[in-house]
Amino acid sequence: MLEFLGLPQNIAFTAALVLMLLIGLVQLIGFGVDLDADGDLHADTGGDLLSWLGVGRVPLLMLLVVFLGLFGSIGLLAEQIALDWTGQLLSGWIAAPAAGLAALPLTGAAARVLARVMPQDHTTAIELEELVGRFARIVIGRAAPGAPARARVEDRHGQLHYVMVEPDNPGQIFEEGEQVLLVRRQQDLFRAISRGDHKLPQLGA
Repeated sequence: MLEFLGLPQNIAFTAALVLMLLIGLVQLIGFGVDLDADGDLHADTGGDLLSWLGVGRVPLLMLLVVFLGLFGSIGLLAEQIALDWTGQLLSGWIAAPAAGLAALPLTGAAARVLARVMPQDHTTAIELEELVGRFARIVIGRAAPGAPARARVEDRHGQLHYVMVEPDNPGQIFEEGEQVLLVRRQQDLFRAISRGDHKLPQLGA
């Protein structure tokens, strides 16, 4: 078997399968390398061809793994059949392009199947405007008109954001640790009003 895999006509197919296994191994143990990149290739950048191949449906790296596996398997299977029927292997210059062409539609079909069973990515990114109406806490500094301070606010996804906050009412001051309500946004600055309970006596334990 190893002798068959190492034959010159099969080198391209064997190398494809080895590369597929190496990518899987790197993904499994992790080397601090981001291999889940989508490659920023979407179906609309290449028209119907990329969509047909499955680009945009699943991560690009997964698509590559599927293609390598199909290419290697189809090529080795074709060479084995040729050896059984004719007693000799096909030329690699013929077998490799043929296996590549055969693997393309199968890769697209596999991508469509994987897209249905894989959990879909979703983003928790929000527009800063969505923070208006939420409570924030002053964490660094003392906010006064014309002198904003840094505050921490949690969005609807539970993600923390750090924003610059300034009182919306003239003469008002926010102390560090005070909770405020964000009422409007002006570019990168948020205007806020006090929640009103910061200076209330706190009950002891």
